[in-house]
Amino acid sequence: MLEKGAFMSPFHRPRCLAAAAPAGKAKLTHPGKAILAGGIAGGIEICITFPTEYVKTQLQLDEKASPPKYKGIGDCVKQTVQSHGVKGLYRGLSSLLYGSIPKSAVRFGVFEFLSNHAKDESGRLDSTRGLLCGLGAGVMEAVLVVCPMETVKVKFIHDQTSAKPKYKGFFHGVREIIRERGLRGTYQGLTATVLKQGSNQAIRFFVMTSLKNWYKGDNPNKTINPLVTGMFGAIAGAASVFGNTPLDVIKTRMQGLEAHKYKSTVDCAIKILRHEGPAAFYKGTVPRLGRVCLDVAIVFIIYEEVVKILNTVWKTE
Repeated sequence: MLEKGAFMSPFHRPRCLAAAAPAGKAKLTHPGKAILAGGIAGGIEICITFPTEYVKTQLQLDEKASPPKYKGIGDCVKQTVQSHGVKGLYRGLSSLLYGSIPKSAVRFGVFEFLSNHAKDESGRLDSTRGLLCGLGAGVMEAVLVVCPMETVKVKFIHDQTSAKPKYKGFFHGVREIIRERGLRGTYQGLTATVLKQGSNQAIRFFVMTSLKNWYKGDNPNKTINPLVTGMFGAIAGAASVFGNTPLDVIKTRMQGLEAHKYKSTVDCAIKILRHEGPAAFYKGTVPRLGRVCLDVAIVFIIYEEVVKILNTVWKTE
């Protein structure tokens, strides 16, 4: 028996250590923890970054045919503050806040669920699988949360530009939209939203996974400083902005109050290209770049830190 044990131990050592030490299973985040940590991170992040989201949406809705109401980012902020005060930059926050919490919860919950099944024995997730897990998470958040909540948010912001705003609040707005257009009215631009969110998270998690694997090297348990996590998150956010801003523009148009002008996602893209030119697909890129980089950095930092706290008080192994 001793000889057998002596022979077997060296052969099985790598796997035994990976399973017994924090190196292996400790790297698997329980989906429940991911949902809770993701929700907390999403709520905090949106309260910080909403003004840039507001400006981005206003510039995208400010079509050339109208003619343009705003000369640029600064002018948009100036006119909004003059007309509605600083709180005007937070018009529509409630709808986005109600959506941001479940959105991040679904995103990280689904990602961790999928990645837990995709990681190797050492707890490492390769970049390609990270991209696929991110894609799955993005599609799920688009269908369950993002599309209906973003539709309400865009209509709220667009409604403010009218002479007589008709939406008095979040729940009133939802009731009015459903009453006028049915439940289907909250799913305008679903195809564009699925494409945008799917590609968004695929790109972000691919970049994050690649950078984290590079940073950790041969030690999958190497601790990453929150500032480094934030830097990686900002890079991932920037990559997603340049990768899918055209889809974001199409999605915003499809969910605005003048969505009836477009027959489909493809029709919307064709009309924008025909009447406004290719540059229109990158309208609002600068404010979106700033918001998304900050957004992704904040979310990943808070998420990782909350998970660390949950690991100490919520034992799932």
